[in-house]
Amino acid sequence: MRSLWLGLKFAVSYFSVLPVRFRSDDDLSSSEVLGAMLLFFPIVGLLLALLTLTLSTLLAPLSWYGILLSAVGYMMLYGFLHTEAVMDVADALYASHAHKDPYTIIKEPTVGAMGVLWVIGVMTMKLSGIVFVLLHQLGWYFVAIAMVSRLLLVLLFWREVFRSSFATQLKSALTLPYLLGAFLLSGSIGIVLLSWHFVVLLLTGLGLGILLLGYLKRRLGFVNGDLLGATLEGVETLLLVGVACLVP
Repeated sequence: MRSLWLGLKFAVSYFSVLPVRFRSDDDLSSSEVLGAMLLFFPIVGLLLALLTLTLSTLLAPLSWYGILLSAVGYMMLYGFLHTEAVMDVADALYASHAHKDPYTIIKEPTVGAMGVLWVIGVMTMKLSGIVFVLLHQLGWYFVAIAMVSRLLLVLLFWREVFRSSFATQLKSALTLPYLLGAFLLSGSIGIVLLSWHFVVLLLTGLGLGILLLGYLKRRLGFVNGDLLGATLEGVETLLLVGVACLVP
């Protein structure tokens, strides 16, 4: 039970900017804690999305501007962790065109012009999607998307081989019970929120994510945390577009 509690706290502290305290004797490197960390990863998305909805409600008098501030707040709540990956992956893709080593480029601390332009484009589409969905009173779809994108990454941790020591450590800790537990926990919450619509979102998100990561892996020749982060941002953006297209 303590490992589950530490895993939940570690997931919140690692995948968000929310303040979490640990004791000096807490062992966060054990496989039980790391497995629980991935088990609760989708719940972090649920928490951040609910905080975003709460902020949009508080800022409702500002109309669309309040919702825009809330949408930016969502990305701030996860510290732009996954957004930053879009820049690195874009730079690596363009470096591969010039026959440079994409892994060397993706690990550089600097970012090129193409990375900046791509992240601006992705952020514009994503923020616009969140604003549109929330303006049309589809907040629970946004919450579900935040869960689905992170549940996708749990699945990708299970099925991929990584060129990253920490990602490999997480993969080793993700045993089948943790994987099934993540799907059961998140799926139960999602079905309560959206009924069968959550299943459609989940299957669509998993399919899009597997295809997107597969494309990036073929182009770059490896998978690491940056590719996972870029996949998360891409899937969230595409699902928001899909939900927006269904609005009559």
